[in-house]
Amino acid sequence: MFTSTTFASILPEILILILGILVLVVEPFWKEEQRRNVGWLTAGGLFAAMLISFLFGQPGEPTTTLGGMVRFDWLGFFFKMLFMFAGAATALLFMDNEKVGHRGEAYLLLLASLLGMNLMAVSSDLVMLYLSIETTSIPLYVLAGFMLSDSKSTEAGFKYLLFGALTSTIMLYGFSLVFGFTGTTNLYDLAGKFQAGTLSLSGAFGVLGLILVGLGFKVSIVPFHFWAPDVYEGSPTPVAGFLSTASKAAGFAVVLRLFFAIFPDPTVDLARGWAIALAILAAVTMTVGNLLALPQTNLKRLIAFSSVSHAGYALIGVVAMSQLGAASVVFYLAAYIATNLLAFGIIMAFSRVTGLEDLKDYSGMSRRNPALALMMLAAFLSLAGMPPFGGFVAKVFVFAAGIQAGYTWLVIVGILNSIIGVYYYLNAMKYVYLYRLPEQDEENHPVPLTRPYAIALAVLTIGVILIGTVFAPWFSWSDAAALNLF
Repeated sequence: MFTSTTFASILPEILILILGILVLVVEPFWKEEQRRNVGWLTAGGLFAAMLISFLFGQPGEPTTTLGGMVRFDWLGFFFKMLFMFAGAATALLFMDNEKVGHRGEAYLLLLASLLGMNLMAVSSDLVMLYLSIETTSIPLYVLAGFMLSDSKSTEAGFKYLLFGALTSTIMLYGFSLVFGFTGTTNLYDLAGKFQAGTLSLSGAFGVLGLILVGLGFKVSIVPFHFWAPDVYEGSPTPVAGFLSTASKAAGFAVVLRLFFAIFPDPTVDLARGWAIALAILAAVTMTVGNLLALPQTNLKRLIAFSSVSHAGYALIGVVAMSQLGAASVVFYLAAYIATNLLAFGIIMAFSRVTGLEDLKDYSGMSRRNPALALMMLAAFLSLAGMPPFGGFVAKVFVFAAGIQAGYTWLVIVGILNSIIGVYYYLNAMKYVYLYRLPEQDEENHPVPLTRPYAIALAVLTIGVILIGTVFAPWFSWSDAAALNLF
């Protein structure tokens, strides 16, 4: 029966679908030089969808709709708002990318992927979860290889498709084994089956390991991170930014809901063993990501390996298996989305003018566009975990959750890795502020910002600063979202 609760639970998805149809209908009637305006339509439509959903689609008590396939709660709602915000910012960043911004199909693919991400965040059934993951992934495969005339882009699209299909297949095999052993695909029914000993300890570890292959690829934790540097470097830069933020956050939304649903009691043997395994993965992910970022000379590859390390930091909150841990992950992802989108937006704005992406090419940027350099400083200091930016507060919360849960050694590894991160982030800023262009003629080579870039980067910069300074309301919302897991 289709009730008002059912309607509210899928209101954001309905609005995204309507927006996609509107783009599909309107875009062919615009002249070639006008099609860039699809970005305004998409971004404005997504912000309108966020407002309408906030006014009329807020959840009450956690409940399931659509035959138990969708979980209607604050956790899913909060993630939906994050995804739509990231999608709106990405649409603005699409606009002045000459290979993407004038093609309506790019915005349609973005909306289709966004639809899948929203459903990933609220899936309460393995069948729904798999369908939503594929709905998210397939448009992103196309977007990664969108620039057919660019060999790096086609290579990125092919690699992403190849590795994505492989890991998705392994994950689907894990889902099928879960159903075979337990007789159910509902996430919230699995907890009782696992605790009742339906699966042996080794069998449960094996099945969860297969599922982790697919989810680990989505969030790019080691050893499933190998695709990220090549795909980020070859993809259109706004696509790389969307991949590294919204797509990763969607993966973590699934990880949170899946493992907190299966292990409501963190003291059972299987939960403790799984937490230790995830803790080891988190430590390895942080370390490998940061060490591989050190020698990078291409800024997109540096951010790619940096994003691997940030997956490790966020995983600390999952390992804690507590309300503070879950809330810290949600908060971390909010800060990370704003910060990493800002970093990629700056790369886009700079490479649009210069066509260059290596660190040395940023020499003298502080004189070519002082405002852009300040935004880059805010983004990189936030990624490094320096106050007063969002990344600092986010790391404090995940580290606090780790210490509370008794994983002091893991927090120490995280702190040491943060110190490594500070080095390569500040090394990049060294080129921006301390080095000069040849012949010191920065005044003759300005880096102007177009209106969409200026709006997107200004909003993201304000977001990074607000999350780090006025963090109480953001964390309260994150805590309210995490409370629905218990």
